[in-house]
Amino acid sequence: MVLTVFLLVGTHFAARRQPGRVDLDPLGYGLLLACAALLVARHRHPRLAVWGTAAAVLVYLGGGYPWGPVLVSFAVVCFAAVAAGRRAAAWGAIAALWGGHLLLAHWLYRLLPPPGDGPAGWGAEWVIAAWAAAVVAGAELARVRREQRARDRAERAAARRRRAEEERLRIARELHDVLAHSIAVINVQAGVGLALLDQDPEQARAALTTIKAASKEALGEVRQVLDTLRPPAARGGAGAAPRAPAPGLDRLGELTEQAAAAGLAVRVETSGERVALPPGADLAAFRIVQEALTNVIRHSGSRTARVRLGYAPRELELRVDDAGPATAAGAAGGGNGLVGMRERAAALGGTVAAGPRPDGGFRVRARLPLRPAGTVARAGQGQGAHPDPAGGGRTATEAEGP
Repeated sequence: MVLTVFLLVGTHFAARRQPGRVDLDPLGYGLLLACAALLVARHRHPRLAVWGTAAAVLVYLGGGYPWGPVLVSFAVVCFAAVAAGRRAAAWGAIAALWGGHLLLAHWLYRLLPPPGDGPAGWGAEWVIAAWAAAVVAGAELARVRREQRARDRAERAAARRRRAEEERLRIARELHDVLAHSIAVINVQAGVGLALLDQDPEQARAALTTIKAASKEALGEVRQVLDTLRPPAARGGAGAAPRAPAPGLDRLGELTEQAAAAGLAVRVETSGERVALPPGADLAAFRIVQEALTNVIRHSGSRTARVRLGYAPRELELRVDDAGPATAAGAAGGGNGLVGMRERAAALGGTVAAGPRPDGGFRVRARLPLRPAGTVARAGQGQGAHPDPAGGGRTATEAEGP
């Protein structure tokens, strides 16, 4: 309705300044209404709108009706067609309208109304050409900006999906590492408790105590991981701190004690100059050692394991060895645990290699690049007695199981 009023009222005002042109009659009004209808359809059917408007304007000019908003309607549909990607249709319609206008204004004017009309000046044609070029240039600029905005929206959506997938993968990896280790300890201790329930009740009680402690710790870590899924308001506000810091190598002593409770004697050795690790590397190192010891408990017939931490200026080397042999419960080198280890190391630019040793055991070896935050201690070299990374004054001696 607004477009129709604009065309009709605007044409009436324009006609006052153009004496000698043909007054609007039913045909003229019909052509103006057709242009208004095509303006409404310019977004859904840009090709039809631009060609239909060009034809209506050409018939309008051939009828000798006043110049005015009818040309503005053609500019608008051309703009919409180019912005919608129908560039060929827009350019073709402009060329057809301009060519038709040249034919009408310089050769057919004698045969068309108004009577006594003369040829148009050639200078006006350059004005029309410049006007058409300006319309197309503006439409092309609008099209480029629209496409750029669409690309930016697609890239932002892809980035959001990628971040969501990475977060899901991180949470799945954390849950796997926490649950796999704790359930392995609980499984072993449950078997010990069942076997000794009648013969040695005290030993069975100790096994149940270990199960309770392992399950409590697992629940706490699972709760901490799942807290990241809750909105900030549910966690006590956007600035709320986590309930407990993420585990790192400072808790390696707890890890060896849990392994000892499951019957695995773990020897920890450290070489090189200890440095404070970045949080991501510290967590990855802890989880890699945790998963490697879990695999020894679940899949190896060995009851001893050795963990070696090698600090170098630019990397941390982790090595977990057991004497084997592998049990029927799992195959060496497979499972989600090794995949998770490799993903953790790869996220930091490191590597993990796992496989059988020549002497029949199994080895997990990880290299994590570091940018040390500072030196925290000097550890001895070699494989003698070294301070335990857990910080509790432990030496590299075996932590005997029950």
